[in-house]
Amino acid sequence: MAAAESVAPAEHPSTDPSRLVVHIDNITAGYLPGVNILNGCSLKAYEGELIGIIGPNGAGKSTLLKSIFGQVKIREGAIRLMGDDITGLKADKLVARGVGMVPQNNNVFPSLSIEENLQMGLYQRPKEYKERLEFVTGIFAELGKRLKQRAGSLSGGERQMVAMGRALMMRPHVLLLDEPSAGLSPARQDEAFIRVSEINKAGVTTIMVEQNARRCLQICDRGYVLDQGRDAYTGTGRDLLNDPKVINLYLGTLGVDA
Repeated sequence: MAAAESVAPAEHPSTDPSRLVVHIDNITAGYLPGVNILNGCSLKAYEGELIGIIGPNGAGKSTLLKSIFGQVKIREGAIRLMGDDITGLKADKLVARGVGMVPQNNNVFPSLSIEENLQMGLYQRPKEYKERLEFVTGIFAELGKRLKQRAGSLSGGERQMVAMGRALMMRPHVLLLDEPSAGLSPARQDEAFIRVSEINKAGVTTIMVEQNARRCLQICDRGYVLDQGRDAYTGTGRDLLNDPKVINLYLGTLGVDA
């Protein structure tokens, strides 16, 4: 497939090269020797942007996030954070450098309290706990009222809040979200998207993989459509929502109307 088609993206105030946070440059990656899931995938995320990644099942969306977070073998290409090469670094090193990750499943410690989960997110910088707790509970006020409650007793949507909050404790340069609305009721899905927007508006550059393609494109600054491990289309969320090719090829089978 050819390089990603530009869908006449509108100029975004943050797309200054000096404000480039994440630069994924033509990576090839996979889990098994000789089997590639990503086949020359590229992406840019600038300071303060909310980036949405959509595409059919098996397109490599979650694999792309895991590649950034050091969980997939990168065979070609490079990943840079704030200009520094982070290709192949392990998760603990990436967290220390400012990369936060919220996986789709098993994203909390169920036997620990909400407070203990948040403390786990800041184990590398415990002296900053009070300050970061204030920031996180400013976004997730419900968590501040229930810090002693065991995470295993929470609903799926509440666990998602705890997982996001824990990732935010380390003051990340970029937050990676893998399917934040997956498995939630429609009402809880709306809440999840509101939370993602609030996190982004608080100044956190965010890269989100999402199954609800339409809703994702409605809230993101720019979107990438992955297909067969490549970025097939890219543009502003609004432009992708209205592009006939994207509508015909992807939006008819991806997600639901909000």
